Amino acid sequence: MTVKDSRTADELLDAVGPAFGKLRRTSLLEVENPISAKDLSRTLVLNLIQEHNREPGSEVTVGRVAELLGTDPSVASRMVSDIIKAGYLVRAASQLDGRRTVLELSPQGEELMTRFRKHQRDAFDYITADWSDSDRLDFARLMLQYVDSLDALKTRGLAKDA
Repeated sequence: MTVKDSRTADELLDAVGPAFGKLRRTSLLEVENPISAKDLSRTLVLNLIQEHNREPGSEVTVGRVAELLGTDPSVASRMVSDIIKAGYLVRAASQLDGRRTVLELSPQGEELMTRFRKHQRDAFDYITADWSDSDRLDFARLMLQYVDSLDALKTRGLAKDA
């Protein structure tokens, strides 16, 4: 279902920021196998760790979590401690520097992220159920293009950490 938006170009572009702020709330939709609000907040950190641990030669420490979240190290430390207590993260010795401790998802953390990804897909399907297939795929392509452009800022040096 395509609906013509009557807002001006500036109004549309000004509305993008607040719209992005609402996107995370889609994870709270009551679709099949919901994620608790507490686990939802944990997925923010788990996703960062999972994503950065996939990069060759990259290891994530509590300090790195603080940098990625743009928060104080003590806040990141409390968040990480909570996630470890919940069983979703484990501390491990660094393979690059044995004196450092790095963070890795536990099997339970991997399972939570698998459930979270399914929940995100279910929410997307639910929200866009009355959209045309073309609109759904266009939105998905443009969202991924946006995220790829954000990641590209790292190589251009325009963002500390996208």
